[in-house]
Amino acid sequence: MSLVAPSGTAGDAPPRVPWRFRQPSALPGFGLTFGFAVTYLSLIVLVPLAALVIRASGLGISGIWQIATTPRVLAALETSFGLSLAAAAANAVFGLLVAWVLTRYDFPGRRVLDAVVDLPFALPTAVAGIALAAVYAPTGWIGALFAPFGLKIAFTPLGIFVALVFVGLPFVVRTVQPVLADLDREIEEASATLGATRRQTILRVVLPTLLPAVLTGFALAFGRAVGEYGSVIFIAGNIPFRSEIAPLLIVIQLEEFNYAGATAIATVMLAISFLLLLAINLLQMFSRRRFGHV
Repeated sequence: MSLVAPSGTAGDAPPRVPWRFRQPSALPGFGLTFGFAVTYLSLIVLVPLAALVIRASGLGISGIWQIATTPRVLAALETSFGLSLAAAAANAVFGLLVAWVLTRYDFPGRRVLDAVVDLPFALPTAVAGIALAAVYAPTGWIGALFAPFGLKIAFTPLGIFVALVFVGLPFVVRTVQPVLADLDREIEEASATLGATRRQTILRVVLPTLLPAVLTGFALAFGRAVGEYGSVIFIAGNIPFRSEIAPLLIVIQLEEFNYAGATAIATVMLAISFLLLLAINLLQMFSRRRFGHV
C-alpha cells in the first residue's frame, strides 16, 4: 500500500510564499513614504553617526582601543553604563507599578498625579539637576534624613542613580500605560474562574502580556540615561574614578581640544549602546513570540 498522500491532501507541504520587499497593501504611496522615511532617518541619524565613526576611524582600531582602555575612561564607562542599566531596571519595576495605579484605580488627584509623571519631559535637565542636588544634599530635605546614618546621596554614584531614575521614569510609565489600559479584564476574570489565585493571574496572565511594553520602556529609559548630562553633573560630584560619567569626559576632552579622544570615547559609547539595545530588542522579539504577541 502506498504511503504517499495524494495530491492536494493534508500530506502535502504548504506552498512556500516567495519573499517580497514590498508586501501587498491596500494603502497607496509605499514608494514615496518609504523614500522619505529612509532619507529623513539618514539625514537626522545615520549621517551624523557615520561622520562620528569616520572621524574616529582615523585613529585606527588600536588607537581607539588605547584611548578606551585607559583607567579613567574605563571607570567613566563603567559608571555610565552600570548606573544606566540599574536605573532602567528600577524604572521598569516602579514604572509598571505607577502605570498600574494610574490605570486600574480611580482616586482623588489621579489626573494631577498622571500629569506629574510628564514633568521630567518638560523640565530642563539643568534645573532638574540643581533641584535634585539641593534636595538630596546632606543639608537637603531628603539628604538630611539619611545623613545621621552616614549615607550620602548627592555628589556620589548614588546621586547619579537618582538623577537617571528621575529622567527615565516617564518612558516606562507612558509605554506600559496604554497597553495596560487595553488589557481585557475578562481575561483576568476567566483566570480567576478557572481557579487561579491573584498571584498566579498576575504572573501568568498579566505580566506576560505587559512584558514587551516593559522591555520597550526599559530600552527607552536606558537610552535616555546613557546620554544624560545636564541633570547628572550637578548631583554627581564629577570625581574621576568615582562619580565621573562618560558624557562629561567627552566634554572635558572637547574643552581641551582633544577631538580625537572625544570622538574615540563617543564611538565606544555608540558601539556599547548599540549592542545593548540590540540585545534588548532581541529579548523583546523573543518575548512577543513566546507569549503569542506576534
